Amino acid sequence: MHMSNRYDTLILGGGPAGYTAAIYAARAGLSCAVVEQGMPGGQIATTDVIENYPGFPSISGSELGMKFQEHAEAAGAETLYAMATGIERLDDDSFAITDGAQTYTAPTLILATGAVPRTVGFEGEDTYRGRGISYCATCDGMFYRGKQVFVIGGGNAAVEEAIYLSHIAGHVTMVVRRDVFRAPQGVVDTLLARDNVDVRYETSIVRVTGDQLLSKITFRNNAAGEEHEESFDEGSFGIFVFAGTQPTVELVEGLVELGRDGGVVTDDDMATATPGLFAAGDVRTKKLRQVITAASDGAIAAMSAYHYLNG
Repeated sequence: MHMSNRYDTLILGGGPAGYTAAIYAARAGLSCAVVEQGMPGGQIATTDVIENYPGFPSISGSELGMKFQEHAEAAGAETLYAMATGIERLDDDSFAITDGAQTYTAPTLILATGAVPRTVGFEGEDTYRGRGISYCATCDGMFYRGKQVFVIGGGNAAVEEAIYLSHIAGHVTMVVRRDVFRAPQGVVDTLLARDNVDVRYETSIVRVTGDQLLSKITFRNNAAGEEHEESFDEGSFGIFVFAGTQPTVELVEGLVELGRDGGVVTDDDMATATPGLFAAGDVRTKKLRQVITAASDGAIAAMSAYHYLNG
């Protein structure tokens, strides 16, 4: 059993990227620990069903996350449940992660902190978060059984979440900023085939108001530029926001270069601008943020860390 707080590699984040990195690092003989602040799986732990991960035609996100963790720990990796509050580069070029109470050090660090949902920025969005506004259909969908929901977004995530909500809510209205969906046509067709779904194209929500819960929404027609307000019984509806994700990079600012989407820039070996610091998964600047691409990044990052240590 590994007793000191010094490892060959530290992996920050216990999602698909982090745990895949841990599997590869442990099997390569490196002492490694995954530092995770919540539950294994990261964002997928809040995903109801995953249907595109090879070998599992349908599996719940939380179950897949648990399998990742079990696999990594069976290979010899550790999980440290801690909220990392700082990353420091030490004089010997190794890295220190602190959680306020403990400090863990390693000559290599794999950043797998993932991404969080982006807010749209309409008036009242922060005020009513958790009181009518949500960012996770599988977390909060059951609160709207039989009720009306508005889904903001036109991308793949928005459409998939709207399909999920259509099985719970009484009615789903898609609020799409442009005159088309960005999502692939196949998934859009599935959504539009649902008889309790309608779409408002070229529409944005600009303001929400209410008392304890939401009761009014102001919509803007983006083509005409006109706004109008609609009122509902308080607690009779909800708004789900799916406007993409924001990579979680706060702890490494100054150590890495960031891309246009706010993600960490790496080379093909997952190496960042700082030697010994690698990044994997949704935290990277990339086109496709999926479980499979995160896992792939994690495997590459772990082997790059191994070669860096044995260079």
